[in-house]
Amino acid sequence: MNAPIVIVGAGLSGLRTAEELRRAGYEGGVILLGDEARPPYDRPPLSKQFVRGETDDTTLRPPEFFTEKDIELRLGVAATAVDTAARRLSLDDGTTLDYDQLIVATGLRPKRIPGLPEAAGVHVLRRHDDAAALRDGLTTARRALIVGAGFIGCELAASFRARGVDVVLVEPQPTPLAAALGEAVGRLVGRMHREEGVDLRCGVGLSSLEVTDGAVTGATLADGSTVSADLVVIGVGSAPVTEWLADSGIDLAEPQAGGGVLADEVGRTSVPGVWAVGDVAAWLHDTGRHKRVEHWTNAGEQAKLLVTALLGGEPPATDRVPYVWSDQYGLKIQVLGTPAGADEVRVVEDDGRKFLAHYFDHGRLTAVVGGGRTGPVMKMRAELVANARTVAVD
Repeated sequence: MNAPIVIVGAGLSGLRTAEELRRAGYEGGVILLGDEARPPYDRPPLSKQFVRGETDDTTLRPPEFFTEKDIELRLGVAATAVDTAARRLSLDDGTTLDYDQLIVATGLRPKRIPGLPEAAGVHVLRRHDDAAALRDGLTTARRALIVGAGFIGCELAASFRARGVDVVLVEPQPTPLAAALGEAVGRLVGRMHREEGVDLRCGVGLSSLEVTDGAVTGATLADGSTVSADLVVIGVGSAPVTEWLADSGIDLAEPQAGGGVLADEVGRTSVPGVWAVGDVAAWLHDTGRHKRVEHWTNAGEQAKLLVTALLGGEPPATDRVPYVWSDQYGLKIQVLGTPAGADEVRVVEDDGRKFLAHYFDHGRLTAVVGGGRTGPVMKMRAELVANARTVAVD
């Protein structure tokens, strides 16, 4: 009996890859491994509808789906090592699992701030259990401190305000979302948060936490100021889950380059029979550089390309324009394209709440970002596709 295709990681990208294998007609064994006991679920609602108590179910597929598609779902078990010569995985339950093809889809885990004490009321957000603990904490919280004004931090600030919780949002960069969208758009996002009652403090980080009887009660910031808080969220980014690949011979990106599993433009790694997909995967892009793309839509796009190549087909030419969105205070912030820190940013619309910004690299449109401007953002996709093709030819 032939060994199965094994997908390590039962998040969105792992699930989409399993689905694509069956959609493409693959009839061999498919095993989807997840280190959480919960079936694959959608992460974006965790910082929004779920934490606000508006929904409990974020499951992506019902149990019968896996039976119908003959996908073996193994939950609550993690891969700890891989012998790529023998094509064998070691699992944390003490067993091993042989594979024909291995697909790495282990995603990310939240970064921690070194030196902070363990205390009740201090949270990170990545998994369903994290969101459930955070939602429980909100039932009694009066004032929250959120450290990090990236997408997760901003979404949580909006959700907490919707629950009536006072929020202090701290960001070492000059504006929220500065690293992702630049300071010009970051100022517009920051304006919105302040208008919604958030105490936004930029250009300052967290120094220490105050803990009383095992529970957090406040914090001292890097500028010496103090903040009282009975709930703290650390949202300072995430790192790829790749430590289990140590000594496997699979090439990994350096941490300073974003980390992750190095792969070509269809997900092949440096080792035959091993592929990578989703947030953990640093794919080769048109620019000639490897890059991880942490976008919801990217999971499905990569899964289609990877499965086609894995099954011996010719991956279709695609016009991939990265797309991500964030919901804050009823406003949908959309990012189409790839903003870069060196881009020239032109804010072409701003009515005090809704906005539209274009990003240029030496006069070439590279990205469009809008808040509450869905139509004007999406109408620019054709130009972004054309520009991407030009870059690929260059």
